[in-house]
This record gives sequence, C-alpha cells and structure tokens, in this order.
Amino acid sequence: MNVSNSIVAMLESVGVDAVFSGSGQGSGDILFAFAESKKIKTIMVRHEQAASFMACGYAMFNKGKLGVCNAQGGPGSYNFFSGLGVALSDSLPVLSIASYSPKKWRGKGDLGEVTGLGRTPDSQAMFAATTKGTFLIEHPDQACDIVEEAINLAFEGRPGPVHIDLPYDVAAMPATRHREIKLDIKPILPLKKTVDLFASVLADAMNAKKKILAIIGYGSVRSHAEKELLQFVEKFQIPFLTSMDAKGIIPENHPLSLGMPGTCGDKSAKEAFKAAEVVIGIGNSFPKWQMWKFEEGLFDNKTLMHINISRDEIGKVYPTDYGMISDIAPAIKALDEALALKKPLVEKKTYTKDKIYNSVVKAKGSKVHPGALCQELSKLLPDRAIVLGDAGANMIWLAAFMEFNKGQNFKNPGSFGPMASHVNASLGVQLANPDRRVIVGCGDGDYEMSGFEILTALQNKIPIIWVILNNSEFNIIKLFNLAAHGKEVFNHIICPDFAKYAEACGANGFRVEKLEQFADAFKNALASDKPSIIDVIIDADEVMPFKTWVQD
Repeated sequence: MNVSNSIVAMLESVGVDAVFSGSGQGSGDILFAFAESKKIKTIMVRHEQAASFMACGYAMFNKGKLGVCNAQGGPGSYNFFSGLGVALSDSLPVLSIASYSPKKWRGKGDLGEVTGLGRTPDSQAMFAATTKGTFLIEHPDQACDIVEEAINLAFEGRPGPVHIDLPYDVAAMPATRHREIKLDIKPILPLKKTVDLFASVLADAMNAKKKILAIIGYGSVRSHAEKELLQFVEKFQIPFLTSMDAKGIIPENHPLSLGMPGTCGDKSAKEAFKAAEVVIGIGNSFPKWQMWKFEEGLFDNKTLMHINISRDEIGKVYPTDYGMISDIAPAIKALDEALALKKPLVEKKTYTKDKIYNSVVKAKGSKVHPGALCQELSKLLPDRAIVLGDAGANMIWLAAFMEFNKGQNFKNPGSFGPMASHVNASLGVQLANPDRRVIVGCGDGDYEMSGFEILTALQNKIPIIWVILNNSEFNIIKLFNLAAHGKEVFNHIICPDFAKYAEACGANGFRVEKLEQFADAFKNALASDKPSIIDVIIDADEVMPFKTWVQD
C-alpha cells in the first residue's frame, strides 16, 4: 500500500463513494488508487472547475457527506477556486486534493509548480484564502494525521472546504503509518439556559397575543430539520417564510406558509414581516436580497431571535435580541419541548396568501412566458425531486413561479453565486441522491459556460435534466444596465440549437417553442435513463413582476 492507496482507504472509511477529478501526470498515483477502489466511483470531468462544483453538489443535501475533488496541481487545481468559493459561502464540507512538486525540484521551474519559490504561484497561500484550512503532506508518516485533521475540520462547526497538497513523489511512497482515521465531530447543541430563555420569550409573546413569524433558511436544510420544524410551527401555530434556498423544507402549500421573503419574494411575505412583532431567524444569515436589499429600519420595533450554527452569523447583519448557537434540528427539538412545558396560549388563525406562484400569466408574443414555464414544471415535478436554479433571471423565475410541496427541494447559488455552478453541481447532487430526480433550471448563458459536462453525465449514466430558459442574452445583467444607465451593452449572445447539441453528444435533446410542447418533452426526459436537455425558447421581453430587484 502506498500513500495514495492509504488516502483512498481513509476516504472510503468516512463514507465517500464518489470523487470528481481532472487528469494530469502529477495525479497518476492517486488516480490509480481511485481506480482500484471497489467503493468509490471516480467521475473524470472535462474541466476541473466542474469537479469542484460537483463536489459541492455531492454535499449539498446530505449531512455527513464529504465532497471530494482532485486535480493536477497548479493549472488544474487552480480551476477549483470558484467551487471552493461556493463551498465556503454555502457551508459545504468539501475536500480538494492536488498534486505538488517534490522537494528536490522546488524553485527550479517544475512543470505546474506552485510552491511560491522561483517565480511560481503559492498554492498553500492561495488555497488558505478560499478554505477553512490547507495542508501539505511532506512525508508518508504525516498522511493519516493530516487527512484526519482536514476531514474533521471540513465538518467542524460551520462546515466548509479544506485543501491538501500531495507531492507526487510522496504519493507513490509506501504508507508507513496507515491506520483507520476517526471522525470526531462534536454536535453543536444549544445551551439549556438559552433554550429556556427562548421558550420564555416566545411563551410571553404568545400569551400577549403578539404576532410571531419564523424565517427558515438553508441551514435548516443542511441540518435535515424538516420533521422538527413542521412539528414546531404546527404545534404552536407559528406562520413562516422560507428563504429561496430553503423552499420545500416544509410544503409551501401548508396553511402557515406565507411565501418567500425579499425583493424577489411574495407580497404576503413582506406584509407578514411588516406586521410581525417577534421574528425568529432559523438557519439563515439574512443576505441582501432576502432582506429587501438591507432595508433600513427593517427590525425597528421588533424582537429578533436568531438560531444559527455559527456564532459569527449572530448579529452580523442586524442587532439580535436573543441568539442561540446550535445546529438547527436539535435546537428546534429542544425549543419545542421547552415551550410546550410552559403551555402558552396557542391561537389557530387563517392567513391570506398573495404568492407569485398563483399569478395568472400569459405570453404576449409567440415565445414561451418564463413564468408560465416554471408553473408548468412545478405541476410536473416528481415527488422528492431536487431543482437547482443556476445564477441569473432564470433562478428568480424558478423560485417565484414554482411551489415545492412533496418532499421536493430548491437550491439557488448562494451569496458567492457563480454562473454555471449548478449546471455542473447537479451531477454530484444526483450521485449523492440516487433515489431522487435532479433537474437544473439554467439560462443559455449558464449552460454555454460549462455545458460540455453533459458528456461526463452521459459517460457515467447520470440522468440529469437541464431545462434551459433560452432568451439568447444575459437577461438579469441587461436589466441592471437599464436600471442604472438607461441603456444596456454586451448582453446578447449567439446560442446553438441546444437540442441538436445534446443529440450530437448522444443524449436526449428537446426543443420547446410553445408551452404546450413542454409537458411531453419533460415526461420523455423523466422516462429516460440518459441525460437530457430541454431547450425552451422564452420571451426575453417578459420582466419579472418584482423588477425593483434591479433598481440598485
């Protein structure tokens, strides 16, 4: 057993069953070790950036899953940075591994050298700026200790990415101290006195008939707090909003669901927020668009209670009256039990909902109305499906005009938000969730950035469905241009026939020019075991009904 075999064995021991890798001569030994593994499926990508996005997808909906990407050091691994940015902003445990120059060649201009010596980039410094921690294995004796420390760090506290540089001479050396590694992840549980305080504040508010509102964020999805949250809001009749990336954690047709907050959100959500006297933030970080562009005075005359796994998030955006540092599922379970003991006044109310999803939309011209398309997709969506909205106007159409009710989830790119991230992340999501269907809603611009990974999906029998909202432009950037400058520039792009492109690759391709064509195309894609592209020609002149989103 050499060091590469040892590393692969350690990854197997913590449950990794897929890795995403580029090729390269410096990665030869670890690639051979991956090839010999009977537990890990190795996905070879067309571009290393896609590997980092896929590693994010692998960890996105699965607590305890470690996303792993591997590449040739230097020009290969430097393509990881966009994906690691996603992992950092979205709190995803991801391990990136890269080859590295042997000691005897450092500073001499080794091919792809990134030691920081002799006019070369410094890999350790660059990855340190994009991860929770970066490591260099200089001797076989260090391998197990470093891998163990790195993986534990990825899961510790608020999860995130870590990086290991592996010199390719060390990768081939005998593993001198191979051992089983131990995951020692201490759960972040709430303090009892904090739970009791939260329960007292809520009980007093309920007895005083104050209006309480919960805002549920993606941290709740990462925690798999679905059951705890549903029981909590139903038992105490607390109306709730769900952030864009938490849509579906509780069915959105639930009587207590008042929609999605923010400048891209529902009218009833804003009205509920304005009326609320006590707001409980659950697993969210109050980002700009969710909080109506950081509107001033938003929490004036309100009590803000905030539950988050990271101390750094408490009070980061708005002064917090009561903070609880905890993983969401155990926090809500404990709060549910403590509040029940106080037997507060619980009033069942009926709420008026004004959701964009229920809007009646009609195309003005011959092309498909993007809102109508998303409503149709919502109706056709299988139970427990996962929809990934890539960056751009398409993401907003999807989030606003789709409703997620049957164990389904929606995820948009987080605050880092690179285009094409979900076009590629979908492969990782599908491999980590083989019993669920994964659908990507993306723009033509998103897909053109990285659509060649359809070949990766085809080669590995990963049946992703890409629904391309094709308007042949960078639509959201155009709207920003027009709002800020009264004119727009450089936003129109030439697109291929994406359906024919898919067919040329050996996948399924469907072109939709009228809304009534979509259902058959989508059903055929669902029935196939091959990846599919559905190229929908949408009307670029249809503007979202919440266009104030772009006025700043």
